[in-house]
Amino acid sequence: MNQSILFPDLQYWDDAQRQICFMAQLQGMNIKCYISANKLAELNNFSEQPSSGEAAAMLALFDAVRFDAEEMAEDLIAAEDFDEFGAVHLG
Repeated sequence: MNQSILFPDLQYWDDAQRQICFMAQLQGMNIKCYISANKLAELNNFSEQPSSGEAAAMLALFDAVRFDAEEMAEDLIAAEDFDEFGAVHLG
């Protein structure tokens, strides 16, 4: 794991976009990282997409795969695979 990239415990569920937003910090910059409900389902080995009815449930799914999501985000940040707003998208 890249020690220069930090992942504070800051995340929220965006119900409108059906994704979790979590933060990465690199050399004092905050980078938004997004992971979709579909990717959460895939990482949790669900055959169906989880319901987005409750933010707490979606955040629990994220917590279960947080280490994997952070590794994926690190790879995207290292590859400088940013969108036009400086964020990375895990899928």
